[in-house]
Amino acid sequence: MAKDNLLARQALQPQGVSSARSRRRLRGVLMAIAAVLAFFAVVGGITYYVLRPVTLRIAVGPQNSDDVKVIQGLSQAFARVHARIRLRPVITEGAAESAADLANGKTDLAIVRADVDLPKNAGAIAFLRKNFAVIWVPGGGSKKSKITSIKQLAGKTIGVVGRTKANINLLNVILDQSGVSPDTVTVTQFATVGISEALRGAKLDAYMAVGPLNSRITAEAIAATSRAGAEPRFLSLDTADAIAQKFAAYDSGEIPAGTFNASPPRPDDTVTTITVGHHFMARRSLSDTTVAAFARQLFAARQAVITEFPQSAKIETPDTDKDAAIPAHPGAAAFVDGEEKSFLDKYSDYMWGSIMLLSVMGSVGAWFGGYLRKDERVTNSGLRERLLEMLTAARTSHSLEELDAMQAEADTIMRETLHCFEDGAIEEGSLTAFSIALEQFHNAVADRKMFLINLPELARGQRPPPPMHVA
Repeated sequence: MAKDNLLARQALQPQGVSSARSRRRLRGVLMAIAAVLAFFAVVGGITYYVLRPVTLRIAVGPQNSDDVKVIQGLSQAFARVHARIRLRPVITEGAAESAADLANGKTDLAIVRADVDLPKNAGAIAFLRKNFAVIWVPGGGSKKSKITSIKQLAGKTIGVVGRTKANINLLNVILDQSGVSPDTVTVTQFATVGISEALRGAKLDAYMAVGPLNSRITAEAIAATSRAGAEPRFLSLDTADAIAQKFAAYDSGEIPAGTFNASPPRPDDTVTTITVGHHFMARRSLSDTTVAAFARQLFAARQAVITEFPQSAKIETPDTDKDAAIPAHPGAAAFVDGEEKSFLDKYSDYMWGSIMLLSVMGSVGAWFGGYLRKDERVTNSGLRERLLEMLTAARTSHSLEELDAMQAEADTIMRETLHCFEDGAIEEGSLTAFSIALEQFHNAVADRKMFLINLPELARGQRPPPPMHVA
């Protein structure tokens, strides 16, 4: 009997339970592999998105200016080291046009002069350089000019180097604060290209240039207006401090003796004047992470271009005070103040949120899957009850054909039960209970068939042989 029971269980398990377990195990391995691949795909996608190269358009001008050369040098330096932030210079006519392009969203960054109409939707990233207003009167042959102060420029003609309107506005502020009405002065502007030839034949009362102290254009303009036998006279601005207090875009500064020429020294003494800064600015809509990365690259690359562009040595961090004349971009302020967030600080909330969302989705998926298999479980429960009913019926059956029919139905029930097990509708414990019931059913059918086959012998009073259980 024990051997027959073992054979019955083996008849069910190798074709049913064992194969189902194997398929289930294989499906689990494949799902695990798919989950790992999906995880690495997501991590790779996030890493690429965060670390992908970003090209920023930067407005700078005018053409052939020192600012353009510095930006082109920085762009090449970024490209050489395969930096995350790349620059694409957009050449404009000047600082005012660069500021307008930034305000209109045509560029991401711009080199902007502090005294132009600054975009309201932008913040400073770095201080590029400081421009000095240089005002001088040329020497007139063997006679020196009678103009010794700004106040004496009333009714005179002044040549301004550079065609930007910002230079005219600065000259008007200087004249007005010095007691000279700008309406009484005639202004002639000169382009920065070919400035030596343009000024060599000009005979004006005074000149003004705005640029850094090492500006090649300013030095050429001063040399071109110097006459043999007489050195130019540089006019000092006595109201520089007052202008700096009144106008946030300006500051007072000093031009050291010999800045523009060593022998003879030009100027021959320290000159007080007005300064105005040029700044890197970025749209506030540009992410703090991108701006901080650009600021880090900018100060790292400054040393790489300083030999070719000495003016890059003047690049400094922006003023991060809340009441600064040009507020710093939050990304640049975070970099300067050492408050940059790490990758985990920035994305930990999203990561934990994603994990919680996946957990909830898994629970909902499991519930939904169980709900979809509800009918399958109910059906299998009915099949199991039907098997138990056939077990009872097999013990009292009077027909071999009926027993064969019940065995065929039991085979169908077994097949449906194994399908339910493979689909996860029933657990392994339920399958074990079913295998016990199926074994008992087969035993009952075998016993009943033996009894019906031996009925004629029983009728003649012969003792039937012991029954054999058929699996």
